[in-house]
Amino acid sequence: MTVCVFDVNETLLDLAALDDDFERLFGDRGVRVVWFGQMLQSALLATVTNRYVTFGELGISALRMVAERRGTVLHESDERSLLTGMRTLPPHPEAAATLSTLRSAGFRTAVLTNSTLEVAAAQLENAGLSDLFELILSADGAGRLKPAPEPYAYAADRLGVELAEVRLIAAHSWDVTGAIRAGAQAAFVARPGMVLDPNGETPDIVGADLAEVAEAIIAADRP
Repeated sequence: MTVCVFDVNETLLDLAALDDDFERLFGDRGVRVVWFGQMLQSALLATVTNRYVTFGELGISALRMVAERRGTVLHESDERSLLTGMRTLPPHPEAAATLSTLRSAGFRTAVLTNSTLEVAAAQLENAGLSDLFELILSADGAGRLKPAPEPYAYAADRLGVELAEVRLIAAHSWDVTGAIRAGAQAAFVARPGMVLDPNGETPDIVGADLAEVAEAIIAADRP
C-alpha cells in the first residue's frame, strides 16, 4: 500500500487567508498570488543553481521584490505579520475529514513541505491537523527544495519505504512533476486556478479537492 505524503501550502492550508494582509499592505488582495508566485520562482532558481535557501527567507525576499516593483514601503512589522499569518493559515474545509478517511482505510499519512520543520509543525498544529500525520517532514532535511529529487528520496527514506511506494499529493504541478520524475507516484489537487503543466507528467489521480483525490487513491491503491 502506498504512503500518502502531502504538500502543505495551498494543498492542505488555504493561503487565501492572507488576502486581507495584502490588501492592507498593497491595497490589492491579488498581490498575494503575485507574491507566492515570486517566492516559487526564487525557490526554483535557488534549487536549479544548487544554493539552498529556506522557504521563509525566500518568502521575505519575494515580499520585498514585490514591494519594490510596486513602489510600496514595507516595515519590519509588516514582514513579521506575514510570517505570523503563514503559521496560522486555516485548513481547507475538507482536509481533516479526508485525512481521517485515508487513515481509516489503512493508509499511512505524512507531510513533505518546503517550509522548515519548525514552521510546518506550527502550521499543522494551528490548523488542528498535526495528529493526523505519522511524520512531518521538511525539504530542509534534504538540503534542497522540492521539486529537486532529493526531498522525495529523503521522505521515502524517513518513512522506510521505496520511493515508488510514496504518493505525493499536491496542488502544484511542479511538485507533482518533481515527485514523478524522482520515481514516486503523485496525485494532483486541481483547486481553482491550479492546472497541470503540459510539459510535465500527468499523474494517474487528479481531483478537484482532497476528498476527490482520496476517494481515487482508496480505489486505486488499497489492496
